[in-house]
Amino acid sequence: MATVRLWTDEEVSADARVKAVFDDIRFTRKSDFVNNFWRALANQPALLERTWSSIKEVMIAPGVLDPLTKELIYIAASTINGCSYCVHSHTAAARAKGLTEPQHAEFLAIVGMAAETNALANALQIPVDPEFSIG
Repeated sequence: MATVRLWTDEEVSADARVKAVFDDIRFTRKSDFVNNFWRALANQPALLERTWSSIKEVMIAPGVLDPLTKELIYIAASTINGCSYCVHSHTAAARAKGLTEPQHAEFLAIVGMAAETNALANALQIPVDPEFSIG
């Protein structure tokens, strides 16, 4: 259960600032669906605007990383941070961008392997090899 109210479309329509962001989300994503993350952020219009602007800049604007790679990185970070909501929403986004089941399985194996070896390196407090440092 959410700790804040999730705005309905009727409530969104009554607030021009929130409506502008929701309209842009719908336009940008070419979908009428606005998920609960944005509906929760609507309680703080400045946070909603700032977060949507940043998401567009980092995740949607063309960059040197392709859209699927961006989603995979997001899933990995969300896994590490324990954000079930983000894992679910960005896995759905990755699938929409072409993620196949074999790719997903291999990706999860890599995330799991990294978690295991990170924990071992941390627990053993292994010093970083000088060869890995930038000059």
